[in-house]
Amino acid sequence: MITYPNCKINLGLKILEKRKDGFHNLESVFLPVPWYDALEIIENKKKSSQKAVFTSTGLSIEGDKESNLCVKAYNLLDDIYTLPPIKMHLNKIIPMGAGLGGGSSDGAFTLKLLNEIFKLELSNTQLQKYASQLGSDCPFFIPNRPSFVTGRGEKLKKTALDLSGWNLLIIHPLIHINTAEAFRNVIRKKSKHPLHELPNWNLKKWPSWIENDFEGYAFQTYPKLKNIKETLYRKGAIYAGMSGSGSAIFGFFHEKIKIPKSWSNYTCFQSTLEKSI
Repeated sequence: MITYPNCKINLGLKILEKRKDGFHNLESVFLPVPWYDALEIIENKKKSSQKAVFTSTGLSIEGDKESNLCVKAYNLLDDIYTLPPIKMHLNKIIPMGAGLGGGSSDGAFTLKLLNEIFKLELSNTQLQKYASQLGSDCPFFIPNRPSFVTGRGEKLKKTALDLSGWNLLIIHPLIHINTAEAFRNVIRKKSKHPLHELPNWNLKKWPSWIENDFEGYAFQTYPKLKNIKETLYRKGAIYAGMSGSGSAIFGFFHEKIKIPKSWSNYTCFQSTLEKSI
């Protein structure tokens, strides 16, 4: 059985405080984006030393296979429900270290697909609980809808945000920003505009009202990112910003735009958004 994990972008990201458990409390609005990996899982009828045989194509994935969130998701459910052995293959398309949550999506979609294949009959609430054990962004990809996000990223509140009809352009300039390093250097700013009210704002207010606390550090360390954001505005973006802790920069336009030749070596994604993916 095949599924297609999508990524997300952050519309604003405020870091509120560091928690006793080492994580940070934050506020953000997550928007699902129709840029997909492909994940296939089948039951493994052949004898193997591993219960979950994992392979991948596409972008190279760092680290050993046991640390991959897809494998961790299987092991998590297997410890509880004793699942049959499987083979799973991931075609990795969504850039990593980009603030797009691609790895988190892969882990969450693994939980959902295993639930479907083996008829575990787990509710979304149960799946979100398991997803929170994989990573802070993972629970979002269970309901996979626009959400106001708090806590360390696991507390979700459905939002009425509707950006259907807008053209979204995402630029990943092949810069990998380490999340832990970004948190160590984050520059927190107070905001007069609570993000939970974002769906009520006129889009023209977004450039001055929405802030991502990671942009200060990221733009200072990698000036290229700031230049990309400024270029998007020069090309007519209604709003442009960095997703998560970076390094992907995105912009919303009235219609599709021509990608500059200077970005030919970057990974670019462009799509007209629908109400839901």
